Amino acid sequence: MKRISIFKQSLLLAVLLSPALFAQAHDYSVGELQIEHPWSREMPPSAPSAAAYFVVHNQGADADRLLGVQTPVAGSAELHQVMHADGLMKMQRVSSVEIPAGGAATFAPMGYHVMLFNLKQSLRDGERFPLTLTFEKAGAVEVEVAVQKEPPAGEPVHQH
Repeated sequence: MKRISIFKQSLLLAVLLSPALFAQAHDYSVGELQIEHPWSREMPPSAPSAAAYFVVHNQGADADRLLGVQTPVAGSAELHQVMHADGLMKMQRVSSVEIPAGGAATFAPMGYHVMLFNLKQSLRDGERFPLTLTFEKAGAVEVEVAVQKEPPAGEPVHQH
C-alpha cells in the first residue's frame, strides 16, 4: 500500500473540507455548453429583487442562445443587459443572449445578468437556490445559484 505524507494528507483534508471551495466550485453542462459558477449577491431581507450571474462556455461548432430563465424563489426571472447610451447606464430586458460557437457569454454585474423580481424569500450568504436555464439547441438545465456576501474575486461590484 502506498503511503501519503502527513503534509499531503493534511492538504487533501483541508481541500475536501473547505467551505470556501464548496461555495466556489460548481459547474454544470448541457449539450456542448458549460455553465460556470452561478452566483448571486446576498440581499437585505426587504429587497424585492436580486440578480444572478454565471458564464456560459460553448465548446460546440454552432452558436446557441439562452432563451429564458425560471426559478421558484422569485415571481419572475428575466434576461437583462446593462447598456451605455448618451453617457448614461441603463438596464433593459433582452429576449435572448447568444452563446457563440467556441466562445462564451458572461453574465456579470454591469453586463448581461438574470434579474429576479418579487423575491419570495431572502437570499442569504451560504444558501443556494435553483435556476433553470433554457437554451435554443441544448435545451434546459437546472443549476444551483450560490448566494454570497461578496462577488467572486475579479468580479465588478454593482448592486440593484
